[in-house]
Amino acid sequence: MEESLAYSRWWEALRSTIALWFFVLLMFLPLIIRRHEGEDWTGVAIDCSTFLYSIALAMLMYLASRVTMTMPAWMRLPLRAGAVIATAAVNTVLDLLFQGWIGDHVATAWQTLPTDFVRAYSSMLNYILVFGANMVLFHVNHARRAAIAQERRLAQADKAAQAAQLQALRYQLNPHFLFNALNSISSLIVTRRNDDAEAMTERLSTFLRNSLNADPAGLTRLDDELALTEEYLQIESVRFGDRLDVTVHCADDACNAIIPSFLVQPLVENAVKHGVARSREPVHIQIDAAIEEGGLRITVANELGEKDADMLRGTTGAGFGIANVRRRLENIYGGAATLNAGPEHGRYIATILIPRDPPRELTQRPV
Repeated sequence: MEESLAYSRWWEALRSTIALWFFVLLMFLPLIIRRHEGEDWTGVAIDCSTFLYSIALAMLMYLASRVTMTMPAWMRLPLRAGAVIATAAVNTVLDLLFQGWIGDHVATAWQTLPTDFVRAYSSMLNYILVFGANMVLFHVNHARRAAIAQERRLAQADKAAQAAQLQALRYQLNPHFLFNALNSISSLIVTRRNDDAEAMTERLSTFLRNSLNADPAGLTRLDDELALTEEYLQIESVRFGDRLDVTVHCADDACNAIIPSFLVQPLVENAVKHGVARSREPVHIQIDAAIEEGGLRITVANELGEKDADMLRGTTGAGFGIANVRRRLENIYGGAATLNAGPEHGRYIATILIPRDPPRELTQRPV
């Protein structure tokens, strides 16, 4: 009840009422002038002034609109129609009384104006039409505000759902990476590489602290994203040693670009898992970022063995990280961003293309 009434504003009802009755006054002004032909402009001004109490009656009728707002249609429509007819009848009676009083006390010429049933019937019909339109305006104003509020709620719900989904995707990533890292530390301890296990534990602690401090649904500079990715690679370098070879190239304008956080690290993790972990030879991972035709291109490529290349040939993506990033891009950019991934010339290449400017709703978040 209170929420429904909140969509109905007194000032908005008054504004639309004044606009309606001013329009009606302009329509009837030639008739009013003709009615007082031969008199001075005082008679016209007095006749026009009756629209003031018509506006007051319309605002009283607005009470009926508010009271019936939460009623079902089969009750609301007859009650509002009754309110329109009653208001029109009151306005007609006031017109006749006002005309008689003016004729007796102000302008004797008004005594010649008709006060019979025909005049009353004609006025009553006109007032029913105008007050009926006024009642419709009250309903339209309420319905419009309710629709705007509904759209706002849906937008907020959609935004909240999107943020929740992005958060869920990030929460999926943390346990996935954490399991692999802890499994690696366990392997190092089993093989008595205690110094390496200690170094990896320390780097894992630093990475997780920096990772969890970041906003998974917010923005970050690409160079900060790459710095976090390098922390991840330092962890994996303890595990793989010389088998992990990484090159990072980021153009200056690309490094300053603002992107949604946690886009690069899942792709690099995918490259480590499907490239380095499956090979006994050194595997080169190359990370490139550049601005092309107003958009940002980020590429993560890793070498593949012949067996892996044959297995992945014809696929469009592999691994948890690829699917994670693809869903996030779709949630944030819709069709404006793409992620293409697959084997090519002995390498597995994942390429992100995103608009250089992030969506407006993301730019409202602190970087």
